Amino acid sequence: MNAAPADQIRLLDLQAFDSKLDQLAHRRRSLPEHAEIDKVNADHTALKDLVIAAQAQHGDTTRELTKAEQDVEQVRSRAARNQQRLDSGAITSPKDLENLQHEIGSLAKRQGDLEDVVLEIMERLESAQTRVTELTARLEHSTVVLTEAEGRRDAAYAEIDAEVEKVRRDREAVAAVVPADLMKVYAKLRETQGGVGAARLFQRRCEGCRTEFSITELNSIKAEPADKVVRCENCGRILVRTADSGV
Repeated sequence: MNAAPADQIRLLDLQAFDSKLDQLAHRRRSLPEHAEIDKVNADHTALKDLVIAAQAQHGDTTRELTKAEQDVEQVRSRAARNQQRLDSGAITSPKDLENLQHEIGSLAKRQGDLEDVVLEIMERLESAQTRVTELTARLEHSTVVLTEAEGRRDAAYAEIDAEVEKVRRDREAVAAVVPADLMKVYAKLRETQGGVGAARLFQRRCEGCRTEFSITELNSIKAEPADKVVRCENCGRILVRTADSGV
């Protein structure tokens, strides 16, 4: 393939733009905020699950307390009714009086036991509420941290994307004047050679694969016409000769 020396040199400008675009794409993918956001998201999800579990426990304990308080009220009401019967003097049978007094005593003990249960449940409910409050606060803080990290990521995106847009415009200006057949070869080589399709020959070395040529190889390259598109025999990339190539 032949191409004007100026068009071959333009490939170096094109390669510089493409390499810059590759670097920017890598920088965009490798922002430290990505790892931070992933971690915060994982923590945030775990905290949401903990909050839901804590709220469920709080709800269960609240219902348990309601039931225990109802049990106490039932015993208290029954004891009050029995005490009224006892105080009314309506019961005259000694045996019935003894049974009623015994039941009042039993109900008093039962009420005491149930009130102890209520106190124990109230302590657990307070602990459950404290846990819900603490976890909710941590979740809210996690939301703030996540929002801030996403904001930093988006700001970095905007900066990188602005630079990408500029580099693309500059690249398009160069690509527009490079012959289509030369562009096709260059693009194909970029696909197969790790993003580098054209490299400069500088100080006996291919800057694409860093191969150093012998004097014989350099003389062979020097013998090629200026418009000949030379390829590196080691890596196959387009080897661009410039005024600094020494050939």
